Amino acid sequence: MLRTNLTILFIVIGTLTVYTAVANMIPQVESEVPEATTIGADVTPEELATIGEELYAGAGGCMACHGLGTRAPDLLGVAGTNCATRREGLGCKEYLYESLTEPGVFVIEGFQPIMTDMRRILSESQIWALVAFLQSQGGEITVTAADIPPESAGGDAGGGGGTGGASGPGIDTAVTDPVELLRASICLACHQLGEEGVALGPRLDEMAGRLDPEYIRRSILLPNADTAEGFEEVAGTMPMNFGDQLSAGQLETIVRFLAGDR
Repeated sequence: MLRTNLTILFIVIGTLTVYTAVANMIPQVESEVPEATTIGADVTPEELATIGEELYAGAGGCMACHGLGTRAPDLLGVAGTNCATRREGLGCKEYLYESLTEPGVFVIEGFQPIMTDMRRILSESQIWALVAFLQSQGGEITVTAADIPPESAGGDAGGGGGTGGASGPGIDTAVTDPVELLRASICLACHQLGEEGVALGPRLDEMAGRLDPEYIRRSILLPNADTAEGFEEVAGTMPMNFGDQLSAGQLETIVRFLAGDR
């Protein structure tokens, strides 16, 4: 009887150990909550620029396109020098704000209109922080707390550094269609789906039946963990904040869609 009980006990312990190990190997859907920065009514231009720099390098996903040569203009060091002369009738900060919120209005010659309206992923206060940072790149920061609408002031700036921390309002949780989620997440700025998108990264409609869901999920949450063969030149450019932008359900909807579960 004792031997039987011990055998059952060892089987239970072994089973729990195996399942615990497997569970720890599965990438987590929810990211750690990053330290948030509050943009108050007394924020200084320099503080706004610092917040904007964090957004540029992390949650804003700007480095996925800018600085890659022919894909989008390199803004670091020069954005503040020519912003006042790009568009007739617009000052520097007005032009930069328009470029972030209505990027299709004026496209610099030699580049494609692939940028999305940043209001889809960032708050108004975050966008103005980005403007301040871009002005600091060779120019004078003229953005002040007065430029930030009252309803945006006091909100979280959502740093992110270079690790893809939290960003703005995220994707509307009411959006459940996988194609709309891909559009809202600006995936089509780098990937193609049918006739839509830009052929910078792997085609999204060629993953079904070729990549398993776990690999796709890992590639979304930890894009720098693996690099698809043939795309080594753009390694490290995919934003790392999709775990913050998407709800767990939205993420799984995209994963199932790309895996071919349609």
